[in-house]
Amino acid sequence: MNSIILITSYILIVNLLGFAAMGIDKHKAKAGSYRIPEATLFILALIGGSIGSTIGMFFFRHKTRHWYFVVFMPTILILQVISVIAVCYFVNFRFM
Repeated sequence: MNSIILITSYILIVNLLGFAAMGIDKHKAKAGSYRIPEATLFILALIGGSIGSTIGMFFFRHKTRHWYFVVFMPTILILQVISVIAVCYFVNFRFM
């Protein structure tokens, strides 16, 4: 399998999981049942799901009252984008 397809699939899946985790946790919060730990939500963002987690946070309006989510989720996203750009630059990969 082509490595680009593998990496793209991983990023897509982990971002869908991050988005879904925010929605599921919001639903569980409303229902008053067992919640997804905040550490799990951050781990999903750290392993590559920061786009899905950040979009899910604002889409579901979940964890937006917690300053550390509002600050660190977009920060993780920005750092990951910078890292990808840096890696592409250093391996002389052209975007277009």
